Amino acid sequence: MDINVHSRVFRIVNCDDFTRSYYANEGADIGPSEGYPEDLFDHSRKMINMKQTPPDQAEFKNYIEVKLKGGRPNNGLQSFLDNDRSVLCFKILWADVSYDGGDKFYTMNYFLSDNSVEVKEINTANSGRTPFPKLLKRQKLPKKPILTHCPGMSLKQEDYYSPADITCGTPIKIYGRDCMVFDCDEFTKQWYRTQLGMTQVPVQLPTPAPTVQYQPVPAYNGYGNEKDSMGSVQSLQPKAPKVDMKKMFKQDMHILRFNSKLVSTEPDDENREFIISFFCGDDTIQVYEVCDKNSGRIGGKFMHRKTFKNPVSQNNYEEKDFLIGRTIFLGGFRFQLVSADEYTEKYMEDNPELFPEQNFQNILDKIKKKARDYSSL
Repeated sequence: MDINVHSRVFRIVNCDDFTRSYYANEGADIGPSEGYPEDLFDHSRKMINMKQTPPDQAEFKNYIEVKLKGGRPNNGLQSFLDNDRSVLCFKILWADVSYDGGDKFYTMNYFLSDNSVEVKEINTANSGRTPFPKLLKRQKLPKKPILTHCPGMSLKQEDYYSPADITCGTPIKIYGRDCMVFDCDEFTKQWYRTQLGMTQVPVQLPTPAPTVQYQPVPAYNGYGNEKDSMGSVQSLQPKAPKVDMKKMFKQDMHILRFNSKLVSTEPDDENREFIISFFCGDDTIQVYEVCDKNSGRIGGKFMHRKTFKNPVSQNNYEEKDFLIGRTIFLGGFRFQLVSADEYTEKYMEDNPELFPEQNFQNILDKIKKKARDYSSL
């Protein structure tokens, strides 16, 4: 029998064993089972082979799928499943001939899943150009792009780059920019060998001359010492120069004093006497002038205690530079060391590695060396 449920007709064709036994106990005949009625829609569908490939049938099939809320078929699904995360990486060079151009290097990634391309810029420090992440965002790269005012206005089919079109040494055009592929990574080389039977040979680019940037050190400005002045050059927030604490604790008690005279062309400077004190703890020098009574000069401190540079070695004076008979340049004046006090002479004898000329054994060796040239009587 037919049952109408909300304008939908259902045909009862069979039942299970429990239902049939229940009706038999009640003394009712449920009737024999019968076959399913013929589906007219299925019969009409069988008459049309939907697996045909003519364009009209394919479009009709897509129309039916969309009308039944099935969505459009994903033609690139298989390519995505086979080549997902497989990316060919190339190194390209763009010789920019504009006013502020030059050789610009980029990394081009070719995505095999959807045949799209992205070009990333390789930024270098102090290049003078504003760093930018990408030259081309991820998209298909046409060989001859068709530029329109609005995207999609042109009905012409564009020819896009494929992996077979990109080889080392072959120029490619990226929207009017003539670029050259000169290298690729190992995965790309292996993929070309196995898939296309091609060997990617990198192109050797000429090695550019190294760019040496010399920053001259500014002259000493006169404030503080030279270490203070250099601290403002090396850092925006200069720090106080470090003190050699080990040397200061070890050598701070040693002060070398020398009697000296001023080397000058003035006749009045011939009789002037000075005492030069060298402090071994921090390599500072202090100069005092010794004046007799009624000499017309005021004695006392002639130069404040500070470090002085040796004009010969361009380094600060050290204790080994002070030897009797030498000339010392201090603040534009020349002083000749005449003698030293007893403590200084004892210090020189105890440190022969610093003062070899003042070592008694070295003096004897020099005398013996000269005496060997003469036979003894």
